[in-house]
Amino acid sequence: MKIDNLKKLLKEFENDIIFNADLKKKNWFNIGGKAKVFYKPAELKDLIKFLKVLDNKEKIYTIGAGSNTLITDEVFNGVVIKLGKNFNRLSSLTPEIIISGAAVSDKKLSQYAADNDLSGFEFLSCIPGTVGGGIKMNAGCFGNEIKDILLSVQVIDKIGNVSSIPSNKINFDYRTNNLSEDLIFLSASFKGKKKDSKNILKTMTELKVKKDNNQPTKIKTSGSTFKNPTNKTKKKVWELIKESTPSDISFGDACISKKHSNFFINRGNATFKDMKKLIEYVEQRVFEKTGIKIEKEIKILEN
Repeated sequence: MKIDNLKKLLKEFENDIIFNADLKKKNWFNIGGKAKVFYKPAELKDLIKFLKVLDNKEKIYTIGAGSNTLITDEVFNGVVIKLGKNFNRLSSLTPEIIISGAAVSDKKLSQYAADNDLSGFEFLSCIPGTVGGGIKMNAGCFGNEIKDILLSVQVIDKIGNVSSIPSNKINFDYRTNNLSEDLIFLSASFKGKKKDSKNILKTMTELKVKKDNNQPTKIKTSGSTFKNPTNKTKKKVWELIKESTPSDISFGDACISKKHSNFFINRGNATFKDMKKLIEYVEQRVFEKTGIKIEKEIKILEN
């Protein structure tokens, strides 16, 4: 749909919409062009109304923290949705159950659980994303996954229908699940176990030290680029990359971290094409060396 027609269709939402919006600062790579439409609903009723008015006439992509996303340098020909303030709330339903908005950061959820003497959330302090993104990819680290603590998730489809799905009705696997790509995550409930907060904070500190010692931080990266091929080899994907790919390979300012070979870095002015070339190059090198086709963990937003 042309911009002028979209502006007419979405006029009642104009205070929450940016047309031709810059996406470069909305992801950790600091790479990307623009979105035809960028919408940030403050609360659920606004999102429901927006989706019903839009009526699936445009492609929709939901972005959270942008911590695991590579965005095209072109204008994305669709609508990018980022959930607003009312999706960034936490509350306790019972002493062991937490309700979290999908826009809450994993780190914030982990800290809230610690403040309420709830264990099981410690690993989330090391994941740089949001609750919604974490559920979408079954995020995890250090032997824990978000499915382990998830009770249910509230979702909305592309035409504005809201539903709640118990976790035992979702088939989770390593960094994925069987839920439709068309669903937008709204909130979720989680269950932990009571434990002294001092012990919880001790574990969180230990995990952070472990992460900082093994992964690059405070640079333009986007987390793990590829999934571990758990059903094909006992080796981690970073080992396959290290064994197959020259460590000094780069395309423009896109390069591989010296600290962790599954983390790719924007040294300053890398473009979408630079980073995508690097990703494809590594995929090919690993396949040629090992015969293993590695699967991307990073999400790529392009037309």
